[in-house]
Amino acid sequence: MYKTILQANDGSAGADKALVLALDLAKLSGAELHMICVEEISEFPEIIGEVREEKRFADRRYRPIVRRAEQLAEEKGVKLVTHIVTGHPVRDIIMLAGDLPADLLVIGATGHSTFYERVLGTRADRLVDLSPCPVLVAK
Repeated sequence: MYKTILQANDGSAGADKALVLALDLAKLSGAELHMICVEEISEFPEIIGEVREEKRFADRRYRPIVRRAEQLAEEKGVKLVTHIVTGHPVRDIIMLAGDLPADLLVIGATGHSTFYERVLGTRADRLVDLSPCPVLVAK
């Protein structure tokens, strides 16, 4: 069924649900599970030091999320490969999905207000539109 599953994780409650779902799907299909965490950098950083600081912050922020994911994967007997990157979430998730190549992308639903989603759309919407593979959105 699936050989490679990619789960995008930002540490939110929706991402936690998506992680559990991705682990279960990987276990059922014998797939390798990849998890990506993307720390968004400033649109226009003034100096390279800002980018380095944001990278260090991302590493600290995502360390407990990665540990928890690794623990859950070990409990379920699923191989997990983690990717922590600093950049643009939609672009970097889509790039990794294509590079792997992923058979399925599992993401959490967003928590923005209905008004915000109607006016501006969501990252989940953009990931569904741009993904090179099927996308499963966990609610």
